Amino acid sequence: MADHSAEPLDAVLRRLKDERDEADARYNDALTELDRAARPPATLAPAAPGFDDSQIAALNDEWNILPAPPRASGLRAKLTGYIWGVIGPYLQRQLTFNSHLVDHLNRQAAAQRNAHGAAGAANAALRDQLAALAEFQSRLLQYLQQITAYVDTKDRDTAGGALVLNASLSGLAENVAKRAEAMAARDHRFDARASSLSAAQEELRSMIGTAQQALVSLKREVERLQGSSRAAMGPGSLIPDPGSRVATSSDPFTPSLDAYKYVGFEDQFRGSREVIRARLESYLPLFDRTQDVLDVGCGRGEFLDLLNARGLTARGIDLNHEMVEMCRARGLDVTEADAVGYLSGLEDRSLGGIFSAQVVEHLQPGYLLRFLELAFHKLRPGGRIVLETLNPACWVAFFESYIRDITHVWPLHPDTLKYLVIASGFTRTAIEFRSPVPEQDRLQPVALPEGASPAFSDLAEAFNGNVEKLNARIFTYLDYAVIGDKAP
Repeated sequence: MADHSAEPLDAVLRRLKDERDEADARYNDALTELDRAARPPATLAPAAPGFDDSQIAALNDEWNILPAPPRASGLRAKLTGYIWGVIGPYLQRQLTFNSHLVDHLNRQAAAQRNAHGAAGAANAALRDQLAALAEFQSRLLQYLQQITAYVDTKDRDTAGGALVLNASLSGLAENVAKRAEAMAARDHRFDARASSLSAAQEELRSMIGTAQQALVSLKREVERLQGSSRAAMGPGSLIPDPGSRVATSSDPFTPSLDAYKYVGFEDQFRGSREVIRARLESYLPLFDRTQDVLDVGCGRGEFLDLLNARGLTARGIDLNHEMVEMCRARGLDVTEADAVGYLSGLEDRSLGGIFSAQVVEHLQPGYLLRFLELAFHKLRPGGRIVLETLNPACWVAFFESYIRDITHVWPLHPDTLKYLVIASGFTRTAIEFRSPVPEQDRLQPVALPEGASPAFSDLAEAFNGNVEKLNARIFTYLDYAVIGDKAP
């Protein structure tokens, strides 16, 4: 379909007039051909003469040609009887033939009379139909000849009404546009106020949650310090035990007083316990029929809950004092310890599996290498290690999640972590990408309109190719997991 959006007004009017003249010429030509095709009604032949039954009555009277036997006596009667016996059968057969023939002629006469009557009626009806068809053709031509004048008067009437209607619609559209603009301004102000209130509400909720966690942690720490002081101080002594644990202010989220802050951070930015548990559930098939699973950095214990529900023995470790206390309160086997220190105290080949989600990015490179080496030695042959972490190759994951957490130490590219796991002795190592960026949050390609020019098609194709490249780097998978097995 041709594009006339940029056509000048005089050219548009000229083109429309040419199109109308062409349509009128085609209409007149078609009307002329229809007039030429009209034909007068055909002349039908007169009806055929009726059936000739002038001899039917005579045949009905004279078909019986067999005379009665003569009456005689004596020798004449014997002679007559002999002659009659000889010619009688032949005369009887002729009589039978005559009776059949006369009966057949009587039946055919009746049928011929009925057929002649029906043919006459059909001939009359056909003559009437041909006359009606000729009249219809004449009236149809007259009707078609009046269409052009009728349409012209309607066009003039419609054009006048259209001017009034267009003026009314223009005024109405202007009023609607003004009202819509005013409503949009009010909606914008309302949205701004609602966003401000929502942000203030979220900030207040976060402050209240943090304050509650601080009160609980402070009470527990005070009780622990009181118990430690009583145990460390002798009668009459005011000096605490030099071996008692004291947190330093240089460590972020120290176990003693600031651990609750990271609990609040996890709740707000990583997700609730129910959300994380649902996300980690897909890892369970990797540990089917595996006992003695260690969850390194178990956090709030979501994966430990899943393992226990599946009937697998599992324990966890974490450096965050508050998270450890939360897990213990739910009856989970969790120790407050770091990965290297805890694994160093275990016997070799004592674990069936090791799981760690969102932990390795918190470790210094040297510490990570030591952790992987110990994990290999502590796993039994056939054991499996699963390490989940943020995917820094996805820019959304890096800028939206990685740099948000101040405890993150080192971003690990998928290829880098896989290489380190292989270098530590694990075999059958694979990368499993997880949590894809939702489709609605990815860059969208442009759709090619129907009838687009080749230049626009080439430009759109190049643009869509760049969109695919950007999506492959920026909007891929938020997380990944490296899975490694220890050879049997």
